[in-house]
Amino acid sequence: MGELVTVRAFEGLTGEDLAEARVRVAAAAAAPGVGTLVEALRVRFAAVADGVLAQANAEVDGRRIRVQEVAAGLGDSLDRVAEALRGRIRAVTGAWAPRPWPAHRAAAPGAAVPVGPVVPVVPVVPADPACSAVPGGPGDVPGGRVVRRKEPSLVWCSPEAAARTMDAMDYDIHLFTDPATETDAVVYRVGPTGYRLARTVAAGPPGRRTAPITLSPHGAPRLTEAQAVDRLEGAELPFLFFAHPVSGRGRVLYRRFDGRLGLIAGRA
Repeated sequence: MGELVTVRAFEGLTGEDLAEARVRVAAAAAAPGVGTLVEALRVRFAAVADGVLAQANAEVDGRRIRVQEVAAGLGDSLDRVAEALRGRIRAVTGAWAPRPWPAHRAAAPGAAVPVGPVVPVVPVVPADPACSAVPGGPGDVPGGRVVRRKEPSLVWCSPEAAARTMDAMDYDIHLFTDPATETDAVVYRVGPTGYRLARTVAAGPPGRRTAPITLSPHGAPRLTEAQAVDRLEGAELPFLFFAHPVSGRGRVLYRRFDGRLGLIAGRA
């Protein structure tokens, strides 16, 4: 399976490094058991402030998954991402169970976001052909403070389904459209249960649910992009959920591993 693994890496890695990564990730993907179809396996290594970021993306029985780990060196990051990949494949091919809280990547609590809850971790969104580094309209931030933009078509799904997608993709926040209110919403990782729901417009708790999701009582603030950046940076937040001041559509501003900012906004 190693020849089917695509590897992307920063300059300085040797052909032997890439070959080892391809073999080890393929072995991790094959380990969970017979009958699991793992396809489109892609691995990316990037140099970050804390060392090396290793990220693996795949499709498991038709469902997208992602894992990522940071370590001081290439070998350690590869060890961690291979183990995380094995665990994620087992998780998505079995009965869903909520991720433990606090998560191993959680930072010290205390940074509140305007929708009410505490947000302790930084989400990372991978590069995507649909992303653009060019500011996109009035109220957008000049000078390159937002360096990555993504405008996906938001999925209409229950908060519980959104939480499962968030887990499968190793996100700490996930933007979707809540069919119960027909408004954009996010689920994200936070205590006390590890899952919280916030909407652009405040509403009651979701109906039937089995996941331990708590509810923010606040609607997302309506902000321009520049105002959102100022609020995120002023409060030293890892990310900020807010609504477009005119359309009311939900947006997520987040810090990347390189310290710069990215923006997720649902496609109009």
